[in-house]
Amino acid sequence: MSDMMKPESLQDRIIEIRGLQVLLDADVAEIYGVETKRVNEAVRNNPDKFPAGYVLQLTRQEWAALKSKFSTSKRGGKVKPPKAFPEKGLYMLATILKSPQAVRATLSIIETFSKLRELSRNIRTLAATDDKDRQKSLMQQSGELIAELLDDDLHTTDTETSIELNFAVLKFKHTVKRKKES
Repeated sequence: MSDMMKPESLQDRIIEIRGLQVLLDADVAEIYGVETKRVNEAVRNNPDKFPAGYVLQLTRQEWAALKSKFSTSKRGGKVKPPKAFPEKGLYMLATILKSPQAVRATLSIIETFSKLRELSRNIRTLAATDDKDRQKSLMQQSGELIAELLDDDLHTTDTETSIELNFAVLKFKHTVKRKKES
């Protein structure tokens, strides 16, 4: 799987617009291995597949705010505000862009969004529960999800990797133990 298809590469491209987790059209195009104009043509040529909520046209104000956060000219140099695709729009786009790379990318996107949703649910549940056993179980699951999302960024020494995250009142410490290969 290329770096572009790994969940940690996708996670860095997911941004929040209007309370939704989205990918910008240029990122979708790069991930799917097509030009941005092909992604936008797919939307324009198939309006019935992209009802409200499946694709967002960013406003000039939203785009200006995003551009100020980007350090790359690839995203920042675009004049017209881009489209943004929430998860369901990406699924629909996958029914149109059917290259092998698009299929692999779609599967990776689905996995990444799914893990991020599950992690978010676990954190909300953790904050709301007083049951120590339930908290321990949720922390274990959350640590495993974080490890999967970070994948290659983990620094493993022999058989163990530790991840520590502090969320205001919650502190996660998760250790991933790996079997030594013989």
